[in-house]
Amino acid sequence: MAPTSPTVAGWELVLRIRQRVNELGLTSRYIQKTLGIGPTYWSQITNYKGVLTENKLTKLAELLEFDTADRRELLELRGLAKERGWWNRYSTLFEEETLRYFGLEAGATHIKSYESSVIPALLQTEDYIRALTASIVSTKPAESEELVRARLERQHRLRDDDAVRLTVVLGQAALMQQVGGPAVQRAQLRHLVSAIESGSETVDVRVIPFEVDTVAAVNAATFSVLDFESPRLPTIGWLESATYAELIEEPRVVEQLKYQYLRARSSALEQGESVELIKDIARGLG
Repeated sequence: MAPTSPTVAGWELVLRIRQRVNELGLTSRYIQKTLGIGPTYWSQITNYKGVLTENKLTKLAELLEFDTADRRELLELRGLAKERGWWNRYSTLFEEETLRYFGLEAGATHIKSYESSVIPALLQTEDYIRALTASIVSTKPAESEELVRARLERQHRLRDDDAVRLTVVLGQAALMQQVGGPAVQRAQLRHLVSAIESGSETVDVRVIPFEVDTVAAVNAATFSVLDFESPRLPTIGWLESATYAELIEEPRVVEQLKYQYLRARSSALEQGESVELIKDIARGLG
């Protein structure tokens, strides 16, 4: 069972409300009038920027004709959604969309990622992270250290009792780009091998070698698809580049990302071969 995440709880709460509103064919204006709230407040609620009070949610659950069991579940989700996750401490450092992704990542059961140029965030060493953040021209030293701390907090999901399952397709260039210099990169590669070998049931890394002639995802941005424990929650996507990041909820686009991931994985080495390639490159850096 994945750890409880306020973001995931709030997401499920909103999805269940939206679904029921659509089933009953109710308008937002009618709901707002019945609850005695304005359009701005309702928009914030349905866009994950707030949570209804207990009284308002109880009234809404009655209006939407939820049965007793569902009403109890909705109130439980509301209570969880009101809690604060560790990512809220970094609200001045990251965009709202990125913070929401951190919250979803914290409650995911399986993350599938593709990365062509750097080691994925959840598998980076502290020195590797620091070298990456220090390279951002607009980042102040104090902010750089906060970025390091935030990324290290994200990695706790790999060490939880119920660790997230992480499967990664990685371009060989990410293994060879000497982020922070050869010593930092070598330590990073050794850490990557250790993460794979010590977490063989939860961490799966496949490398696409340079020798592969055509790779479907070679020009793609960094992306991930996240799965969740609740059967009510769909797979969600995440696209990221140096200057852009976006959560993808549109089912058609999420399916395209899943297909892109599978195409890239089909071009990658098996895990044992990937580990040997990582070790060979690390020895070369020595």
